[in-house]
Amino acid sequence: MSAAVTSADDRAVVRTLVSLKVRLLRNGLRRSPGRAAGYLVGTCLGLLFGVSAAAGLVVLHGHDGAADAAVVLTAGLAVCWTAMPLFFFAGDESADPTRLTMLPLRPQALLRGTLFGSLVGPGPLIGLLMLAGAAVAAGRGAASAVVAVLAVPLTLLLLIALTRSVAAANARLLSSRRGKDFAIFGGLLFAVLVQLGNLGMQSAVRSPDQSLDLSVLHPYAAVVRWIPPVSAIDAVRSAGDGDYLVAALQLALAGGLLAVLLRWWLRSLQSLMVSGDASTLVETSSVHHGRAARGWRLLPAGRVGTVAQRHLRYAWREPRAKAAIFTGVGMTGVISALSVVQGWGSVYVIGIGGLMLGLQAGNLFGMDGSGFWMVAAGLSTRQDARDELRGRVFAVLSYSIVVLLVVGPVLAAVTGRWAELAPALGVAFAALGTSLGLGSVISVYAPFALPADGNPMRSAAPGQNGVVMLNAFGSMFGVSLGCAPVGILLGVLLISHSPAWPVLPIGVLYGAAMALLGIRVASAGLIKRLPEILARVIER
Repeated sequence: MSAAVTSADDRAVVRTLVSLKVRLLRNGLRRSPGRAAGYLVGTCLGLLFGVSAAAGLVVLHGHDGAADAAVVLTAGLAVCWTAMPLFFFAGDESADPTRLTMLPLRPQALLRGTLFGSLVGPGPLIGLLMLAGAAVAAGRGAASAVVAVLAVPLTLLLLIALTRSVAAANARLLSSRRGKDFAIFGGLLFAVLVQLGNLGMQSAVRSPDQSLDLSVLHPYAAVVRWIPPVSAIDAVRSAGDGDYLVAALQLALAGGLLAVLLRWWLRSLQSLMVSGDASTLVETSSVHHGRAARGWRLLPAGRVGTVAQRHLRYAWREPRAKAAIFTGVGMTGVISALSVVQGWGSVYVIGIGGLMLGLQAGNLFGMDGSGFWMVAAGLSTRQDARDELRGRVFAVLSYSIVVLLVVGPVLAAVTGRWAELAPALGVAFAALGTSLGLGSVISVYAPFALPADGNPMRSAAPGQNGVVMLNAFGSMFGVSLGCAPVGILLGVLLISHSPAWPVLPIGVLYGAAMALLGIRVASAGLIKRLPEILARVIER
């Protein structure tokens, strides 16, 4: 009787966890119209991508190499689903098992409820569409259809179990500050590698006459087709070829991996439920004492240097601010690399880097949050406001200039256009200075709060997405307009075949003037708008 009661209780827990996932999605959409619109747009784009990928695979049905393409696609999905909890862990509240481990739940019920709850949402639907397309591309005949009915759901369950077991095994790490720092660095590197792999694959499958050649995928498919969960999709091809024993073995491999992953996931949940959290322990080490003043000697003296040091310390310790910084740096590197790989490389691309790095000043007070009241309490005169803005802008300059001076010569060396380096840096510094000046003004008149849930991949708190969009696009348009004089000068020099190196000193002076002008204009509004800024940056 007790076993029956336990089973009934577990079924009730599973139903509750599934309904909880549905309620999380529904309540998340109700938090703000902007968030609901963003979720719907993202879902539609994801479904469009999934349908397009599935349709492309269906079109390949019957062609040579279609099964290899299906296998390679499934392998790519497995890699992405494995990496998701490592780089985007905080994007889904239900992915964090530590939120439920303090409740009186049995690990088995928690596992089943989380597994079925993971099937709710657009992500599994997009994965199901792509896996179904892969099965159609790989299959031939009735036997393939029968195996596909088993292989597609099995592969989807494997992907979900893979991502959830990785998340549960690394829950303590990924919820810590070091884990979020790893997510920022790893996510940036993963995005770069995915983009480079995409470019390499596109160039590889195109023959010299621009026709589609899938034979290049065969060596990769021959390696991964026996690795679950890829083996389940390849079982569809094996059944179509009449190799029923091979198909059964490939399905068995996938089923065995699913059992192993569920066991690993269960043990991770049991460990989380009985082990202590190291974050609750009192830290008694004083190893880092005495190092506070080391490494800050290059900063200006007085209030400007103090503000710059505080801004850099907050940026290093706060994952949300760090994500924004490394996004700007990463986008500069990615755009530069793509320009070289795709054949339109030019040193002038570094000008886009100046814009991307300068945009970091578009929300100077956002990461202060409720702590901005201490800053506001120390601002009594316009000179105080000017020094506050100068210090924060100097902090952004401290890493932006280094990135431009490193990426610019690398681009010149790769493209062989050293003559373009000086004018390109001039344009980049003009864009950087203009971005900093305009960003200072926008930070005062259109600030927004960073998300409070610790998600380093989300750019704003709920309800402020419209302000973020206005901030970003307004900055890009304003900087493009503000840098027009330097761009016109460069165009005139190039058209007249005159030396373009004077653009470098002119661009540096122009960028410095625009930054100082923006700080001067913003400082006047900062004193008057302190209550409004505080209300905006603490909004949740």
